[in-house]
Amino acid sequence: MANHVPLRSLLLLSLIQKRFLKTSASPSSFKVQYLIDSCGLPSQLALSTYQKLQHDKKNLPNAYSVLQYLKDHDFSNTHISKLIDKYPRVLQVRVGSNLKPKFDFFTENGFVGQLLPQLILSNPSVLRRALDSQIKPCFELLNSLLGCKENLVVALKRASWLLTVNLKVVIQPNVDLLIKEGLPLDRVAKLILWQPRAVLQKMDRMVYALHALKSMGLDVEDNIFIHALRVRIQLPETTWKKKIEGMKSSQWSEEEILGAFKRYPPILALSEKKIRSSMDFFINTMELERQNIIACPLFLGYSIDKRVRPRYVDVVPGLLELYMGNGKTKKKDS
Repeated sequence: MANHVPLRSLLLLSLIQKRFLKTSASPSSFKVQYLIDSCGLPSQLALSTYQKLQHDKKNLPNAYSVLQYLKDHDFSNTHISKLIDKYPRVLQVRVGSNLKPKFDFFTENGFVGQLLPQLILSNPSVLRRALDSQIKPCFELLNSLLGCKENLVVALKRASWLLTVNLKVVIQPNVDLLIKEGLPLDRVAKLILWQPRAVLQKMDRMVYALHALKSMGLDVEDNIFIHALRVRIQLPETTWKKKIEGMKSSQWSEEEILGAFKRYPPILALSEKKIRSSMDFFINTMELERQNIIACPLFLGYSIDKRVRPRYVDVVPGLLELYMGNGKTKKKDS
């Protein structure tokens, strides 16, 4: 794919620059129209792009190359507009020495079609990072931990900032600790996939969270352990204690709270208001036994308005009708 600006476009740009020196620019200027006609940009994007370029007139040919290269790699006008808004200096980036090698690398590693613009838009600063000393080592480390390119793509879709931190300094020590403590590598991979920020915590915080969970009787090899770790490591001790006290004020015993946490760790990530309102609906509207809810705390994670109430309203009348129908049938049979 050619990255050079066509001679015809360069001549046109030269004429535009000369005209710019003689006349003041306006929203309907020839330059703006050029961006609309040649790059296919909508008028608003063309105007904003021109305004960013007018302080660097010599860079117009390069800007044209950048815009065309982005369009050739599945960046829509909307993508380009957002990218320029987030990272205006993208128009000054060299296609041959920056964009092309990085885009080629991303494509080779699974970021094809719309995945490429999504990755760049989620973290434009990746264009400022060196390919060989930053991006490639990050890919290699993540791939070794996650096991395959498919998982790597999923992880970076959720947390593209992983490409712009020093993973060997930040993540590797925590990963080594988790493995040393007995957490299987496939669970480490799931933790990175589901909650990458959990492995970005300081080492002492990770050590404390692991000790706290083990003291509660949780086994590192249990499937629930990484879910508990995700919650525990994100809650400072003061917040953890506050949540415990809040649930106690709602008539939960500490034994019930910790038991519910072991079965459904996200319960302690819920707000006190959410827990209170859910308990109220289940007990006072659905007339469920309190102990049944405590025994299955997953119920408290469901949205009452979006999930529970609509199903309750839809299902209960049908059950009543079925019940009444069975009752009438039995009476007739008798």
